[in-house]
Order: sequence, then structure tokens, then C-alpha cells
Amino acid sequence: MKGKTAKPSMTKEEKKKYWKKSLKRDKYLIIMILPVVIYYLIFCYLPMTGLWMAFTQYKIGSGFEGLFFSDFVGLKWFQQFFGSVYAWRLVRNTFLLSFFSLIFGFPIPIIFAVAVTQLRGKRLQKVIQVSTYLPYFISTVVVCGMINNFLSPSGGIINQLLGKLGIDAINFLGLPEWFRPIYVISGSWQSFGFNSIIFVAAIMGISPDLHEAMRVDGANKRQVIWHLILPSIRPTIILLLIMTLGNMMSVGFEKVYLLYNPSVYETADVIQTYVYRQGIQSNNYSYATAVGLFNSVVNFTIVFLANRLSRKVTDTSIW
Repeated sequence: MKGKTAKPSMTKEEKKKYWKKSLKRDKYLIIMILPVVIYYLIFCYLPMTGLWMAFTQYKIGSGFEGLFFSDFVGLKWFQQFFGSVYAWRLVRNTFLLSFFSLIFGFPIPIIFAVAVTQLRGKRLQKVIQVSTYLPYFISTVVVCGMINNFLSPSGGIINQLLGKLGIDAINFLGLPEWFRPIYVISGSWQSFGFNSIIFVAAIMGISPDLHEAMRVDGANKRQVIWHLILPSIRPTIILLLIMTLGNMMSVGFEKVYLLYNPSVYETADVIQTYVYRQGIQSNNYSYATAVGLFNSVVNFTIVFLANRLSRKVTDTSIW
């Protein structure tokens, strides 16, 4: 019997019996998926009703009624944002931080996964993998504390090394031109090991017969990597790239907030930190919601276009 959906020719009573039977049969699967459904309803879909604030004059203290019955102002907050002196700076900083993180952070896990799977010693392979996974599980607060200590102009290990070379101490976190390199390098160090897991799994899933066939044909390691491994994991690379592009305008708020200060706003201030200052610190919730909605629309547009382009060029896509 093909398919498990109710037939259109069923009577109302037959359909009722069919769904009761299906629920009874799949009750344990439903119980397993129920917490996931509840989580997404509460934390992902229910908060979307708050997007209405982007088009109203919401006032703090007006409660739940004020969320839907505040004065409608249309696109006022969007016009105010695009007309402000900060709009271009925020979009530029958010895009550049994400772009540099993508350019330098995305290929590294792939290169590492290819390199670590070519090691002959299994024990050495596991030690290297585990040691590179660990930084991912370090709290962002701890990582930012380490960065502040290492780069401190007074007593930081980096400035101590520079002093031994006869170079004056540099206030790395106080100079706008240093913020992006610090953010990108520290982010790549913290996440490349963990992000390589899926690529390692994809490489390990390649049939040993293919490796054996290439060895019989006299292929060296470089040829195996270029003509077997990389083509085999190309669909995985493309899918993860599309998903990464979906967060192109979503820079990690916590890390930027913990590292930046007014002296580096020129290169460090991003949309998320601006929304925080406007919404939480200035109580301008409608304006902050409008800016956040603009950011989400840009993210959705990027992932939609990337998925469509990938489907046309490589026949690989998310949907």
C-alpha cells in the first residue's frame, strides 16, 4: 500500500477512524516531537506577533493591549532609520564583519577536515580533533575576557612581546582598525574545530572502494583530495554555505557587545547592538523593532537568492 494519507473517496466517518488509528499508531513519535513543536511555537513563532510594533507608536507600560492597539504610524520608523546618519555605518559594519567571517572562517573547517582525515595515526587524529573542538564550548564571556587580557595595553601578553621587539604598546581594543581582525580571528579560532565535524563525517562517508580505485590508478594524495574528496562533499559544502549566508546580517551580538566601546563604534557598531541601545536602553521599542525587522528581511532575501542561484548552477539546494 503506497502512501499513508487519507483517500479523498473516504467518508467523514472513515476519515475520523483513519486519523484515530494513525494517532494511536504514531503516538510515541508524536510525544517525541511535541517538545520541539512547543519550543518553536513559544520562542520562534509567538514572538513574531511583536513585529506589529514596527508599524505603531508603542509606549512602554501600555501592556499587551498596546501591542496591537497603539497608534498606527506606517513606515515612519523605517524612514527615520534610513534617514539617520547611522544607517549606512550599521549596515556596512554588520555586512563587513559577516563577510570577513565567511571568507576566512568558512574554508578553514573544510581544509582542516580534509587534513585531519588524511592523518594515518587514528589516535593522533582523535587528539587533534578533540583539542580543536574544545574552544567552541568556552563561554563567549570567557573568550572576550581572554581577548581583553591578552590585548591589554598594560600587561597583556601581546604587548609584552611587542615590547621585547622594541615596539610601543598598542591599545588594540581602542583602535577602530583593529576591531574587525580581532573579531574575525578569534571567531575562526573558536569555531573552526566544531564546524569541521560535519565535513569530517561527510569525508568518512566516502566509499573505501573509491579510495582503493584511485590508489590502483596511481593517484597521489593531492589528486585524491582534488578529484575525489572535494567533489564528494560538494553538496554538503553548498548546503552549509547557503545556511551561513542566511545569517549574513546577523553578527553575534554578545561578542560585539563585550568587545566594543564608543571609541571603536566606527567599525564595531552593528545593527544588533544599535537595536539593543534603542530598545532596551532608550525604551524606543517600535523603532528598534523596525530596525530588527529590516535586518531579518535582508537575511531572508540573501538566503532565498543564494538557494535559487545554487539550484540553477549546481542542482543542490535547501528547498
